Amino acid sequence: MPEVRLVGPNGEQVGIVPIAKALELARESDLDLVEVAPTARPPVAKLMDYGKFKYESAMKAREARKNQAHTVIKEIKLRPKIDPHDYETKKGHVVRFLKAGDKVKVTIMFRGREQSRPELGFRLLQRLADDVEELGFVESRPKQDGRNMIMVIGPHKKKAEAKAERAASRGQDAAPGTA
Repeated sequence: MPEVRLVGPNGEQVGIVPIAKALELARESDLDLVEVAPTARPPVAKLMDYGKFKYESAMKAREARKNQAHTVIKEIKLRPKIDPHDYETKKGHVVRFLKAGDKVKVTIMFRGREQSRPELGFRLLQRLADDVEELGFVESRPKQDGRNMIMVIGPHKKKAEAKAERAASRGQDAAPGTA
């Protein structure tokens, strides 16, 4: 006669019982008999409210997804002949994105005769990479793609770390104001 190792509703060991007896116990206590370890010898079954179990596991999965950090790729577009002030502004955006833990795709758009001078774009991308070196690293080297040259810069900090750091700094900012 097939048997199962039965675990009670509160996690207590009932012992090895025939399946018919386990089903009877489940009916009496108005619970479900759920097989939790089918490969064990004998298989392990537990008395539980299966609907409640499914609901709780779905809620845990939802909570885990909520706390998950999503990697976002931000894009900055530049031209080879960029004004120094405009360059500083764009660099500021890249710095902000990297501090937030996002990747940055830097695109240089070439027009007309500029396409014959890709080294201008390459030098500009190298300069930008050097300027933000302490915040991020070059994930993909500059590549010519038709009229554009593209480079991806990844942050040194993970998205979750950046989020935690921002929350901590907000907490410190709020503390002096309450005193």
